[in-house]
Amino acid sequence: MLQLRQTSGGLVFKVQLQPRASRNQIVGLQGDALKVKLTAPPVDGKANKALLKFLAKKLGVSKSRLQIIAGHTSREKQIEVQGIKEAGLLNRLNL
Repeated sequence: MLQLRQTSGGLVFKVQLQPRASRNQIVGLQGDALKVKLTAPPVDGKANKALLKFLAKKLGVSKSRLQIIAGHTSREKQIEVQGIKEAGLLNRLNL
């Protein structure tokens, strides 16, 4: 089950990122984190930018409503999304 935490800014959840994959996709859950594969390399923040863009499109929110709050240089990241309810987030991620 994806672990969601309510904050004053929105919802926070964990992402396990795999850069340099063959295509961009949500694989499913890995423990309590969302497993995401992206084609972007983990160089100069390219994978982080690609992750925010990919999640914004999947969730139907603008990129400015998403931010990485922990794990900028790690494969395990914590993402905060604003303006979406828990049920909406899980539904849009097909979880």
